Formats: sequence, structure tokens, C-alpha cells
Amino acid sequence: MAALDVTSPEAEGALDALIAETGAPDLFLHVAGIGNQNKALDVEKEISIIRTNCEGMVRMVDHFVNYVRNNRELYSDRYARVAVVTSLAGTRGMGTAPAYSSSKSMQSTYLTALSQLVRMEGIPVRFTDIRPGFVDTEILSSSKKYPMMMSVKEAADHILKGLAKQKRVLIFDGRYRLLAALWRLVPLWLWERMVRITN
Repeated sequence: MAALDVTSPEAEGALDALIAETGAPDLFLHVAGIGNQNKALDVEKEISIIRTNCEGMVRMVDHFVNYVRNNRELYSDRYARVAVVTSLAGTRGMGTAPAYSSSKSMQSTYLTALSQLVRMEGIPVRFTDIRPGFVDTEILSSSKKYPMMMSVKEAADHILKGLAKQKRVLIFDGRYRLLAALWRLVPLWLWERMVRITN
């Protein structure tokens, strides 16, 4: 076990040291992320979210993909799987959390680009984009009520099942899959006028 700061260049060396201990991983699960509502647009908060969620993910995921690229012989009979916990919030921009929702959208788009890149380069990596809804963790404000909240155990069970099935995109559960589909159908002009969305 090792503690590291994904926004620090030193995190790459810490990951290398961990891999040296454990051997070539079958799964790289990236869960690091922060977020909060920021209607006041506190710039430092916004930048901190972007650095952790975007810069941190790029730093760690790219480093692992390059590890696999440079050690293909260790994956001659299998793919390494990279799974990143993004968020359903990345489906559309949420007015109360601009940096959080946009950082999650960036993560999903980045994984799509990487998925294409590894196929172009023949790198034995496949990706899973994990897009949960509200999960009862410390990232959520204890003073607010969130719809369709699920426990950490429920979320973990969904993630384990999705990874076992090698899902490319994992949205759980069915209620959130329906919600995401409905959000995509809302025209942009209407979405930007839906000012009563507060969570």
C-alpha cells in the first residue's frame, strides 16, 4: 500500500514502486477525485477540482498505459484494464457545480480518445468508464438530501459486476441509466433554462 498525491509528479514514481511490489496489474482502478457545489465561483476551488480530477487522472492513467506499452511482453496473453470512476454528472453541465461536472465530462471524453489510441498503437489496454450517480460518501454534503442515493456497498457491488463483464461504460443502476438517457434528449437551449436543478 502507498499514499500518493495524484497532482504531484512524484505520484508516477510512487506508482512504479507499487507495481514493482505487486507485479504487472490486471486492473488499474482510478478513483481519486474531489468536487463540490460552487455557485459563488470561487476560482481556487474550481481550479483545485480541475487539477485533481483532470490533471491527476491524466498523470496516473497515462503513466499506467505507458507502463503497459513498454512492457507488452507481460501482457502477451491478456489485456490490462483501466477503470476510472467518472460521474453521471459529466452527462450535462450542472450549473451548481461547473468544475465538477465539466471535469467528469473531460474524463469520459479522454477515456474515449485513449480507447481509440491504444487500438491504433496495439497497446493491450481496455477501458471502463464508471459513471455512478449519488453514492453516500464524504464528497457529498451531509446537509443536503440527494435523490436515488445508494450505499458504498451497493455501488461497489455494481462496479465489481461491471468489471467482471468488462463493460466499456458502466452506469448503475437502471434508474440512473434512464436518467442519463433522458438528460441527453433535453435540447441545449432548454437545459440551460432548467434553473431549478440544485443538486
